[in-house]
Amino acid sequence: MHQGNGTASIFRNNPQVFTFSMHGERNYPLRKEQSDLDIGLPDGMTDTPYLDILKDKLPRIADTFQPDFIFYLSGVDILATDQLGRLAISREACRERDRFVLSFCQQNNIPVTVCMGGGYSRRIADIVEAHVNTFRVAQEIYF
Repeated sequence: MHQGNGTASIFRNNPQVFTFSMHGERNYPLRKEQSDLDIGLPDGMTDTPYLDILKDKLPRIADTFQPDFIFYLSGVDILATDQLGRLAISREACRERDRFVLSFCQQNNIPVTVCMGGGYSRRIADIVEAHVNTFRVAQEIYF
């Protein structure tokens, strides 16, 4: 499973792989790779609706697809401070997203690989802090 867009094409038509993307509908690139489940989010989407979608979709996908492994792209171009992203997600909600995904994997004994992605805020500290939070959450859950 994949959150974000860009690698879906190499898995297209492979019944052993399910790709899932939550992304800014109008964000670059305008013509996106097609995933098995694409959720294009409106400009300016905030924390609660973003997290609600994730918390609804991930368990349903896992229940239906029964993944042996999850590949999680924890992009931070969703941050409100991001110059290129078009969403308005707080750093705290980014952390909550990571906590939900990683806790879900841990509770369901699904191995997970996390890759960092995105991050184009003017303040480098915003990007770094959001990425570091992913590791902090992983440490809290797994160690």
